[in-house]
Amino acid sequence: MFDLIAGLFSKDMGIDLGTAYTVVYVRGKGIVISEPSVVAIQKATKEIIAVGEEAKKMLGKTPQDIEAIKPMKNGVIADFDVTKMMLRYFMSKVHGRKTMFKPRVIVCVPAGITEVERRAVVDATLQAGAREAYLIEEPLAAAIGAGLPIHEPRGNMVLDIGGGRAEVAVISLGGIVVRESIKVAGDEMDSAIIEYMNRVHELVIGEQMAESIKKTIGNVDDDMEEVYMEVKGRDLRNGVPKVKEISSSEIREVLKPVAQKIVEAVRMVLEQTPPELSADIIDRGIVMTGGTSLLKGLDKMISKGVGVPAYLSEDPMYCVALGAGRVLEELDTLRRVLLSVKRGEE
Repeated sequence: MFDLIAGLFSKDMGIDLGTAYTVVYVRGKGIVISEPSVVAIQKATKEIIAVGEEAKKMLGKTPQDIEAIKPMKNGVIADFDVTKMMLRYFMSKVHGRKTMFKPRVIVCVPAGITEVERRAVVDATLQAGAREAYLIEEPLAAAIGAGLPIHEPRGNMVLDIGGGRAEVAVISLGGIVVRESIKVAGDEMDSAIIEYMNRVHELVIGEQMAESIKKTIGNVDDDMEEVYMEVKGRDLRNGVPKVKEISSSEIREVLKPVAQKIVEAVRMVLEQTPPELSADIIDRGIVMTGGTSLLKGLDKMISKGVGVPAYLSEDPMYCVALGAGRVLEELDTLRRVLLSVKRGEE
């Protein structure tokens, strides 16, 4: 009886707990939160100063007594306590700080993580205030969010590229048949840009500037019209502020080697795919989801590299969270796609 009443009054959530962004779906409402996975804390007291967008603005700018932390790395928990704080903050923002009915929460996790890493996500979610914690693999959630018919006996191929990881999966009959998960995605692209600016232009830049370069002029499209951008940083030689103009063709050559690793992961999965499903994939193509899939020309590069059409989903940034949300809305029929469930203390 309690579960029935709690189900009526709790705001059950689907959470895409990403390296770069955390996206929260609330049952019956849709996407309600999309903020950076960053927490700023007071070092001495461990008190939260800011979470999300406000905390991201503090990266690289904090005084000695404050630390801005990205608690997720490569799609998994790197700092358990800070991840728990972040989850609790986002959940209380949705549910209110005081409520009789704790929510059920579905959290999306990479398909390639270990049992220990899965358990860490479940424990963090329960300690953050969930009544029940479910896990779903991100490629499955992405496919559901993209509207693919995953329960049919046909091959559906998904490429989900986030901040810390790229995952490729072939899905049929409600499960993953073949998959590959690599720790190559948006963060590695940012690191490549930082290293290039340092080595070639003798300019020291931070993560936020690198991300801005990637989003503004970043591309892997040889046919893209040349554009330019002013980059602000610190001169490597004399330490003074410096502004340097860079071109989109420069950044293209920086990002191509990183993107090529993703192409190779897609090719590896295609080589392992059963012939019957390969025929479906040739007909249906590869669906791309995740924020980094928006990199200009990446869809063309993948299509050319593997010989199979690749195209962006309708809402790539939110596909994973939307998939978790759909499972929440249809939990009785879609429960079998979930990895596990653990109940918190009543």
